Amino acid sequence: MKLIIFAGGIGTRLWPLSRENSPKQFDKIFNGYSTLQLAIARLIKKFEINDIYIQTLENFVDNIKEQIPDLPEENIIIEPARRNLGPAVCLSVLELKKRGVTGPMAILWADHLMDKPNEFTDALETSEKLINENGERFVFLSEKPRFANNNLGWIHVGEKIDKVKKFDYFSFLGWKYKPSQDECEQMFNGGEYFWNPGYFITSVEFLEKQYQNLATGIYEAVKNGKYEEAEATHFDRAIIEKVDLANAVVLKTDMGWSDPGTLYALKEALADDSDEVVEQGNVTTLNCQDSLVYNLNENNLLTAVGLKGMVVVATEDATIVASREEVVNITKLIEKLREESKNQYL
Repeated sequence: MKLIIFAGGIGTRLWPLSRENSPKQFDKIFNGYSTLQLAIARLIKKFEINDIYIQTLENFVDNIKEQIPDLPEENIIIEPARRNLGPAVCLSVLELKKRGVTGPMAILWADHLMDKPNEFTDALETSEKLINENGERFVFLSEKPRFANNNLGWIHVGEKIDKVKKFDYFSFLGWKYKPSQDECEQMFNGGEYFWNPGYFITSVEFLEKQYQNLATGIYEAVKNGKYEEAEATHFDRAIIEKVDLANAVVLKTDMGWSDPGTLYALKEALADDSDEVVEQGNVTTLNCQDSLVYNLNENNLLTAVGLKGMVVVATEDATIVASREEVVNITKLIEKLREESKNQYL
């Protein structure tokens, strides 16, 4: 099986830790390792490095070479422009086809964390088996939900189909992205929705066929070298929302998965419990709970008193203070910085 890791995002919601020239997947903020390095480390326990590809933008190639020196240079797939995941996934399947690859392929992400990496690779091997049995479908990995998280996508599952090794798999009924908190509580308690990490396994042939039939414009643009003209739309909208539900199954996992996509989600990923204060760097706190206090400027002391549900992040040139409810609006803050011509901080 070929495994494609996407590592071209910017991660604006993790600003100021993540910057345009140094996105979150390259920041070595997890015990001295980046999430990209952790993603590779998980995979090479079960898969060969030659079967792993990293897809990114031209200006991040040097980051990848520096962090993953064993990866063959030809296994770096470069997107000609930033056009969202609809065209990006299409590029990956056409690149594999161009190189004579057939059979199972997995779409993975460079910016996630796993408490149980062996569960993840076991799930990939099981999914590969399912695709080898029937390559005309998608296998979506889902994660057992730990709480009613309304900042994630959720997969809606139907009847249990069967069990392969230790994994149950179900029919696919669609998914819901970032539901309201009330909906989220119902979904969590109902047992018919699991977290959606965004990982899927399919075959090169089937995925190409889906683009040909469901996203013809994107397919033709990418195939004919006009990537910049492809519609900038998400893969879900381009393909998944149109695919026949019968052509997908959902594998339930318990990987200890988390996506530190916001500063508060980063705190959740690093904390042992919800009330914990996660500290990094030259930091002193007093009477704080449920907060992230992160200092990358070792020349300055960062202190906090009485915080609850807050994130405070200081770097050498920028500091942010935000409530856990407002961290999702950091993207809007980035837009405001751009409007104020403060691009040097982006």
